[in-house]
This record gives sequence, structure tokens and C-alpha cells, in this order.
Amino acid sequence: MEDGGRPPHVAMLATPGMGHLIPLAELAKLLAARHGATVTLLTFASMASATQLCAFLTSLPPSVSHETLPPVDLSDLPHDAPIEALMSEECTRSLPALAGTLAELKRTTRLVAFVTDHFCVNAFDSARDAGVGRRCLFIPGSLHALTLMLHLPELVASVPGEFRDLPEPLRLPGCVPIPGLDAVFSALQDRSSPAYGMMVHLAERFRQADTFLVNSFDAIEPEVASVLRQPKPGRPLVYSIGPLILTAEDRSTGDSDAKPPPPRAACLEWLDRQPARSVIFVSFGSGGALPVEQMRELALGLELSGQRFLWVVRSPTDEGSAGFIERTKGVGLMVPSWVPQIEVLAHEATGGFLTHCGWNSTLESLVHGMPMVAWPLYAEQRLNAVMLSEGVGAAIRLPEMKEKETIAEAVREVMAGEGKGAAVRAKVAEVQKAAAESLREGGAAMAALDGVVENWAPGGNY
Repeated sequence: MEDGGRPPHVAMLATPGMGHLIPLAELAKLLAARHGATVTLLTFASMASATQLCAFLTSLPPSVSHETLPPVDLSDLPHDAPIEALMSEECTRSLPALAGTLAELKRTTRLVAFVTDHFCVNAFDSARDAGVGRRCLFIPGSLHALTLMLHLPELVASVPGEFRDLPEPLRLPGCVPIPGLDAVFSALQDRSSPAYGMMVHLAERFRQADTFLVNSFDAIEPEVASVLRQPKPGRPLVYSIGPLILTAEDRSTGDSDAKPPPPRAACLEWLDRQPARSVIFVSFGSGGALPVEQMRELALGLELSGQRFLWVVRSPTDEGSAGFIERTKGVGLMVPSWVPQIEVLAHEATGGFLTHCGWNSTLESLVHGMPMVAWPLYAEQRLNAVMLSEGVGAAIRLPEMKEKETIAEAVREVMAGEGKGAAVRAKVAEVQKAAAESLREGGAAMAALDGVVENWAPGGNY
């Protein structure tokens, strides 16, 4: 090993939110285990509660250290500023501190690369100022999402109105045709919003990366993966290094600010008493909340489906569906706020997942062979839902108007249907095998990661 025997060092900056930190930390662990690298995970002061963050960070190996950037004042921003704008602005105001941190790492370690989340693409300025040779943009979502961002500047110039009003589906190279309403992240659906301008600005800077590292794998996006694998002048190299998901060792951190439950959660004891593949798991993620009317339709739809269910809901209530909890006692369980999602999806009693289509949940579902009912809420979830249902065929998507009958029909079909449901279950089983193959020695993700490191140090010699 060159440079006095010091291992290669990588700095990684995570956007606020455990859903962004977790896959980046999984990448850090892989780099440490596979290539002998040391890693510094950099987070913002607004990241998460101290309890949650500490629990997660203490589970990481000694080769992965952590630093928190100093807090910045965001009090001048509008109280209703979208989360995307808040994240981007916090990053921008943290650039001076980040530059100092990277300069110190450059002085004290053999810093070979800087990896940042896509919402923090402005951080490349600090990396450049610190003299970091390789700058990688980590995409925690899909190849479809990356393709949309790469084409966004030209789309803005060529589409005069709102994307949601497009008369024809949006067609991008290799991507599933996407109806106008679903073609954009929620932040892009209104050109007059602050989030819209921020997203366009970020998209314009994407190509300043040397490399894109994408938390996806070919089996779920084969056509777009093939397109992006071909080198193109002016576009950074694209490496699919997924699926990177929360592992069993990290499960105690969960995705909620609540204190983690005991190692053996009560919902797992309940699942132990259910028949194999009989329970549909219902969860909308840490940020997912439904209006009262939709909560009522979902409750009645689950009851009407006749299927057993495990429903994670922030405030379990019988409001609007009198007697629901009593009527479903024994076949359904409502859990407030938090469950060990990985263990629920891995449990033999779980047979399906009604999900908001957040990318982490999507990958976790596919890795554990769970067919999905797609109920997207915000951000890029609509895009994911279209890709999962119309592209890979791993989900049945609910219509825009969600009524108890359509909910019940989709749940029954995913769990036990002999038509589309059977096709979805078969496809998910195929994708599950492909996901496992990707992460094995010689698999696509491992080969891609090796290629990334070779680019950091030509010939693979540190």
C-alpha cells in the first residue's frame, strides 16, 4: 500500500433523513469490508434525534467514523418551505464548514474521493476547493429518477406548461412511458414553487460529478440500465451498486424518532401465530400520513378484502369506521408508529406489502420477495409506482380515487389472485433472486463497486 501504508479514505455527505443516511452507510461498510477503505460520514445538525442517530452510528464498524457539521440558521426561510428546499439550503449554508472539514481530512488522511447525496450536489464546490480528486453523486433512488433529472433542464425548456398537464406520457430513453401527473417528483409539479427552481438548479449541476452511484439493480430497470451503461460524452459514468438496504444488524434504528422497541417486537409474536404468506403488511414510511377520509377507506378496504393485515399507523383510531378494530380482532393488528420493517418483511407469515413506494421500502420489499400494492404519496413515489407496476411488474397500483372496493380488490389480488396477482408474485420471486445475485461475489453490484474504486485509483493499487 502506498502513501506510508495509510488506507484510502472516503468522505460521504448525507442529506438529512435516515432514509438517505442508511444506504450511504451501507455503501461505506462495503467500501471498508471489500476495499480496506476508511470512511467519514458527514451529517447535518438537523439530521435526526440524538437517540436515533447515535443508535445507528454505534452499529457501524470502527473503519466508519462520523462528524456532524455545525448548525446553520434557517429561521429566515418560509415556515411552509418544502423539505427539498430546506435540505438544499442547509447544504448551501454549510459549504464553508464542509470545505474546512474536507481540507482537514485531506491533510490527515489519504482522501481519495468525496461522495454526496443528490440533494447536496452544491457540495462539489467545497470538495473541489479542498482538492479532492474524485467527486461522486450518490443517487438513493432509481435509475428512472436519475434519467429524469439528467433530462430535466431540456424538458423545462421544451415543455411550456406544467408537466402534470402533458397530453401524452413522458418518454425518456429506456424508461417506462410515464403519464404527466406521475412524470415528476412532487417538487416539480408546480413551476411557481420554490422547490421547482431548486430541483432544476440541482439537475443542472448533476453533470459536475465524475461518477453516479445508483442504489438500484438491472433486474428492476433493465432497459434504462442498458441505456445508462453506455458511455455518453458529457455524462458521468453510471454504476448501479444496489440494492443497498438496512441490514438486520442495523434494524434497531428503524425509521422513526420514537425509541426503538425491544429486540423481539410484539408484532413479530403476532405474526408467529399467522399462517404462512397470509398477512399483508401496510406501512407508509416515517413521513407518510393519510387524510381521515383515506384512512377510513383503507380500513374498510382491508376488512372487505378478507385478508389478515399488519398496519403501521401513527394514531390507531376507530374514527369513521365504527367497530373496525373490534370486527378485525384476531385477523388484523394495528401498530403505532414503528415496527422492525426488515423483520416483518422477512417473516414467513408476511405475503404482501401495501406501500407508499419510497425507494428504501421498495428495495426492502423486493429483496424479501414481497409483491406490492402501490399507494404513492409524494416526492418521487409516483414515478416509482409507475415503474413498479407498468415496468417490472412487481406491484399492482391503486387508482387515484382510492375507495374501499378497489383497495380490497388490489389486496386480494396481490395476496391470492390467480391472474395479475400470480404474475406479480412470480415476477417478484424472480427479482428477489436477481437482487441476491447482484450482491454476491462476482455479482453486478460488486463488479460495479470494484469499477468505481479502480477509477479512484487506476489499476486498483492504493
